[in-house]
Amino acid sequence: MIDILLPTLAGVNLFVCVVVGIQLYLGNRTVQHLKNIEPAGDPLPKVSVIVTARNEERNIEAGVRSLLELDYVPLDILVVNDRSTDRTGEILNRISKEFPSLRVVHLDNLPAGWLGKNHALSMGAEQADGEFILFTDADVVMQPSTLRRAMRYVLQNNIDHLPMLFRVEMPTWLMECFVIVFSLYFWVWFRPWKAKDPDSKAHVGAGGFNLIRSTVYHTIGGYEAIRLRPDDDIKLGKLVKIHGHRQDVLIATDHIKVPWYASLGELVHGLEKNVFSGTDYNIPLTVTSSMVALLFHVFPFVGLLITTGITWWLYLGVVCALLLMCWLASRNLRNRWTCFVGFPLAVLIFVWIQWRTMFLNHWYGGIRWRETLYPLAELKSNKI
Repeated sequence: MIDILLPTLAGVNLFVCVVVGIQLYLGNRTVQHLKNIEPAGDPLPKVSVIVTARNEERNIEAGVRSLLELDYVPLDILVVNDRSTDRTGEILNRISKEFPSLRVVHLDNLPAGWLGKNHALSMGAEQADGEFILFTDADVVMQPSTLRRAMRYVLQNNIDHLPMLFRVEMPTWLMECFVIVFSLYFWVWFRPWKAKDPDSKAHVGAGGFNLIRSTVYHTIGGYEAIRLRPDDDIKLGKLVKIHGHRQDVLIATDHIKVPWYASLGELVHGLEKNVFSGTDYNIPLTVTSSMVALLFHVFPFVGLLITTGITWWLYLGVVCALLLMCWLASRNLRNRWTCFVGFPLAVLIFVWIQWRTMFLNHWYGGIRWRETLYPLAELKSNKI
């Protein structure tokens, strides 16, 4: 039985790898890079930049200063300090004294039925008067020409919602390996190259750079419609597609960077808030996806050690295909090229995070995020 099962499994594994690899390669080639787009000239539509921050004292100064250095006029920058208990508010107040154009709002309370970040984003959007709104995170650092380049693409192509994919900086080799795996799964699951196709259900969003027309934002219901979604950036993109507006995505790894987490422990704890929500809190789907990852992305490496003959050659093909995809991803993400060899270990970490998050969300009866517990029943009710 095993003599038949293993070669069949290896053959299916290789076929899937080749098909997915070709799709990723061709899809990636259709997504433009921001570096290849010239900055737009004046006059430009006004953009309101909304930044939310909660206990971001480590990175917020670099992020806010990069926004203040954007070569874009007219620009309105609003930072919403969401109940921070560290030095975030103090840092923002100091920067606002240096740059009076910077607006800072301090929130002290969180109303029922809202995630903290989503409420802060909604409060910021209510005060935005730009033709476009740019939602971004407190730790995002942008090059000065980033917004001008993005706006040229938006205006030339009549885009309503433009997320941009950025470079994620990690302090260790293993964490960079994880970024590659996370990126590959993101591309396979969301197919961002299909976001611009009006006949496709594919959609995309990026918390580091979500640029949207103000009229479209209000038409689709804004953050009120996704007030309990930890994956708010992606769901904002889904709302755009559901309502029939134009969406596209750019790769901006040369212009935008984010220092994601400072340690592996931070990474594991940080992803507690959104890994389970990515499957809509569906236990069978979460278990199935993790089993597929173990069987198709980890076992092939084991297969090279325990199989012989045609099965070994098939698994060699699988391993080569997987490592090639990771190597190409590491180039696109500007990670160390050696990170591709850590693929199976990074997959194991991802699966561990999936199972740990699913267990803790049920153990706590919800998501513990930034010192607040959000009941699972309420989170599940906000389905998009």
